[in-house]
Amino acid sequence: MDIAIVGGGIGGLVAALALQDRGFTPTIYESAADMRELGVGINLLPHAVRVLDALGLRERLLESGIATAELLYFNKFGQRIWREPRGLEAGYAWPQVSIHRGRLHGLLHAEAIARLGPERVVHGHHLAALDTSAEHPLLHFTERSSGQSRASVACDVAIGADGIHSRVRRHFYPDEGPPIWNGAILWRAMTEGAPFLTGRSMFMAGHANQKFVCYPISRAHLDRGSSLINWVAELRFDPDRPFAREDWNRKVDRETFLPAFRDWRFDWLDIPALIEGAAEVFEYPMVDRDPVARWSFGRVSLLGDAAHPMYPVGSNGASQAILDAEALAQALATTPGPAAALAAYEAVRLEPTAAIVRANRNQGPEQVMQLVEERAPQGFANLDDVVSPDELEGIAARYKQIAGFDRKTLNSLAGGGRG
Repeated sequence: MDIAIVGGGIGGLVAALALQDRGFTPTIYESAADMRELGVGINLLPHAVRVLDALGLRERLLESGIATAELLYFNKFGQRIWREPRGLEAGYAWPQVSIHRGRLHGLLHAEAIARLGPERVVHGHHLAALDTSAEHPLLHFTERSSGQSRASVACDVAIGADGIHSRVRRHFYPDEGPPIWNGAILWRAMTEGAPFLTGRSMFMAGHANQKFVCYPISRAHLDRGSSLINWVAELRFDPDRPFAREDWNRKVDRETFLPAFRDWRFDWLDIPALIEGAAEVFEYPMVDRDPVARWSFGRVSLLGDAAHPMYPVGSNGASQAILDAEALAQALATTPGPAAALAAYEAVRLEPTAAIVRANRNQGPEQVMQLVEERAPQGFANLDDVVSPDELEGIAARYKQIAGFDRKTLNSLAGGGRG
């Protein structure tokens, strides 16, 4: 079966590896002219690490990234609201891994070339048009910067893994318009510094209108007593004001947002110093899209951000793309007929990811910070007077169920072979 994957990001690469593991030889068509390790940090939840572990990549992940030990929420004064162990420390069969997005991308890219062959990872092919008028999809590619035509490719199955601005998705939803901005701007960067808390802690502080997220992403730094710290500063504005299109490569002046965090000096971390210590800062508006009714149209389907772009809440963007990849490979390997297989894949993944999109719009598990902000805007002497342990536990547990990483359910898959 000739499978074309449009897009060589994390989702597209894992899809290719999962398909190869099932006996297929897909071809990836990537718009970028070459592979560059871009971006900042990313979190992979245990259910996504399970998929990568099954592909033989667990040790490679942990050679570069951090096995996250705990997740904490704080208010804007640095008072702790919630702490829970994560990954192996929480009793999962797989770790939660915090890693540099570019390192992860590079690892997956190298594996795809090694397992599929370099001729199956094709760069400089930007999808200009998709023709679905015949039984087999026809992909028309160009060289992006020049517009020069590349080869047109007919295939048995085409998978759109081409991100939030997916050309494949636009073919089926031409009137959808641009991504939806919720008024929040993220500023993302990395700073080398001293380890904080356990040295493998991830935390979020603040509330819905002002938030700071922070976690280490480099095992090499930790092994030598240092820490490469990934951080995200977030402020919310009027969503009717104009915003710049999201672009991981757009650098900005930290003075754009630093004054809002000038007083965020906690006993255990100096956030203004962390912001000042970054070599460069990237700006990114928080955007998503409404869930759609279909991903699969005959022999064409969507995957990852092309299928379900969501707010970066609860560490689920890349993790859900990885789960898509596993489900796609499973469906194509076990369901006779390409169209039926893609419909089966959609049936497994569409509604669960739509539920996460909706949950993330309501702040997902991070809503505990907003509850405390509304009930105790000046801080608290006793957290139990503000929010009960049962309420906090319930919020955390419900999101794990929605996102598919409830520990008991996930651990039942351990040793059970392919999902």
